[in-house]
Amino acid sequence: MKIQKTNSGKNSNRSILLLATMSSHFLNPFMGSAVNIALKQIGTDFSMSAVGLSWVTMSYLLSGAVFLVPFGKIGDMIGRRKIFLFGTLLFAITTLLCGFSTDASSLIIFRLLQGISSAMMISTNMALIISAFPPEERGKVIGLNVTSVYVGSSVAPVIGGLLTDALGWRSIFYINGIAALCIAWLIIWKIQKEMPNPIKERFDFKGSLIYMLSISALMYGFSKLPSPHAIALTIAGVLGLLLFMRSQLKTETPMLNMRLFSQNRVFALSNLSALINYAATFAISFMLSLYLQYAKGMEAREAGMILIAQPTLMAIMASFSGRLSDKMNPRILAALGMGISTIGLFILSFISQETSIGYIIFGLIVLGFGFGLFSSPNTNVVMSSVDKKIYGTASAILATMRSTGMMFSMAIAALSMHLFLGNAKINIQNVPDFISSTKVVFVIFTLLCFVGVFLSLMKKKTTVHS
Repeated sequence: MKIQKTNSGKNSNRSILLLATMSSHFLNPFMGSAVNIALKQIGTDFSMSAVGLSWVTMSYLLSGAVFLVPFGKIGDMIGRRKIFLFGTLLFAITTLLCGFSTDASSLIIFRLLQGISSAMMISTNMALIISAFPPEERGKVIGLNVTSVYVGSSVAPVIGGLLTDALGWRSIFYINGIAALCIAWLIIWKIQKEMPNPIKERFDFKGSLIYMLSISALMYGFSKLPSPHAIALTIAGVLGLLLFMRSQLKTETPMLNMRLFSQNRVFALSNLSALINYAATFAISFMLSLYLQYAKGMEAREAGMILIAQPTLMAIMASFSGRLSDKMNPRILAALGMGISTIGLFILSFISQETSIGYIIFGLIVLGFGFGLFSSPNTNVVMSSVDKKIYGTASAILATMRSTGMMFSMAIAALSMHLFLGNAKINIQNVPDFISSTKVVFVIFTLLCFVGVFLSLMKKKTTVHS
């Protein structure tokens, strides 16, 4: 990205870049949360089971998790703006194609492609913005970008519910596709060329292939447990990831610098904390959306009004905690946020068919407060612990941890529903079984988040790289 010599030019360029990255951070969670609200209508149109519906979300997460690290590395090598721009254009096209899907299979395929384009955007946008701002403003811009994520999550249930009830679920994809085209225009015409000093080295194709196949096998196999072929795929995925890590330690130009984990304790623990936090929280909107519509008989827009409580608190807290992390130890803030999230999950683990809406909203508010307090400081810790030249890789690794956490979260939900419901569609007769699967999911999430508190506290003082 070309920076003007004058302060006004530099500030203008930064502001436009900040707007573009915040917009992309808004779109991705908006897409996910809005689709979750529309799942009941999608399931009716395409006659999908509960587990099948989970793959409308999981397909997007799986392809995103698979391609995040490769695109982060490629962005460091050839330029982050190029990857960000191409990803935004591809996201617009694949999102529109999702709206034109004719059956469940085509929708899931287009969601897979949409996930790939999302990986191109997510793996580079945070690196772009952090490299353009000085260290003393890092927490602020991270907080603004994280806030845009939660604003997207906040308005998605309501807007998604209104669109679904008024115009049908396809309208969600049409509107998001057009919005992505607007972001692409902003990048092409307003953000000038590439930032300096991309890394000149060979791309590790062998490592990338092992990584992509391994994580695909692990995620798909885990979601289909406990069948024999699922166990085999899960084991193969774990062994493949071990082989990948070994190969990365030996190659001269690794796709994923494993020494970042072995030599940088802060980086390793912060990424693990992010994985656990997202694994313990992401599937909540998926499960509660189905719960509110099937167990409580709500329309999509009504369910959206309930689910808005959690991301609204996230949005409020994210910007505040980002600025606060510039002034005090972000490790303490992240641990406190994880602890509050644990309390929120514990509250929701007592859900039943008779649970009041007020009780659910209270649990979501507590959870949203904790999650918002955790995310920005934890991101600040990660990005401040590495050198500027590998921001793209570090950002992609963190995004991969988030996406992998989301994937595990959905896999846990899918596994629980599979054990309680099999391949049946959710109906009046099996709603009690669905609620039992929901309770099990929330108990597992509570335990995961509790472990994450101690991981956050284990981080040492962060060394800030300028």
